[in-house]
Amino acid sequence: MAAAADKYDLYVRSVQSPDIEVAFFDRAFRSQYGRRPLTLREDFCGTAAVCYEWVRSGAERRATGVDLDAEPLAWGTKRFASKLTDDQSSRLRLVHGDVRTTNSKAEIVAAQNFSYFCFETRDDLRAYFRHVRRCLASEGMLVLDVLGGSEMMEDNREEETSHGKFKYVWDHIDFDPVSHHCRYAIHFRFKDGSELKNAFTYDWRLWSLPELRELLAEAGFSSSDVFWEATDKKTGDGNGVYRRRARGDADPAWVVYLVAWK
Repeated sequence: MAAAADKYDLYVRSVQSPDIEVAFFDRAFRSQYGRRPLTLREDFCGTAAVCYEWVRSGAERRATGVDLDAEPLAWGTKRFASKLTDDQSSRLRLVHGDVRTTNSKAEIVAAQNFSYFCFETRDDLRAYFRHVRRCLASEGMLVLDVLGGSEMMEDNREEETSHGKFKYVWDHIDFDPVSHHCRYAIHFRFKDGSELKNAFTYDWRLWSLPELRELLAEAGFSSSDVFWEATDKKTGDGNGVYRRRARGDADPAWVVYLVAWK
């Protein structure tokens, strides 16, 4: 099963929820500016699944996806483009290029799946944030997702999540507390015992929320807000609803939205 597996298909099925992402972008923008956003730029877009969902979500909505890797861009075009109407296709642009030099303007820039963690110095990350701010409309926001918690600072640890015929495995390979450099990997395991190992690998710096908010302010953003997932009272798990929070919970692992306002 591993030999026949499509790693991008598995990733979309186990990691991404484009409809939920688009709904959050819409709610957050409306809460700040009191109107519906129309333009999105998805940085580090990979297959651009969120861009495709964005142009499907409204007749006036336009999206630009930017990624250095041509392979996932081509995969997304093959998988998703046939589901678009001609009008929707005309409102979508994919850029094979560097997010630091792409000047596409938008009301919302989204850098999801922690990909901006590839910038491992304050200078590099601040420069990226400054570039994004210059590309935002006068009423605009940058959306980041942020990963944290004590479990993210552990070595040699795996987390498995079942998705029916396969399991998604998040592998904590290495973490250096001095530099906060970390290495993670995604594997996929199948019912026949086979495994697609190191389908995706990541060399990152694990940035903290205070560091990110300080760098956003230094880059010129007027303010930033943390949106923390609410808890289902019956199960104790997250319920998919994210709200502004001034304080968080010291969970061993968490993912939040950090939104910076121009």
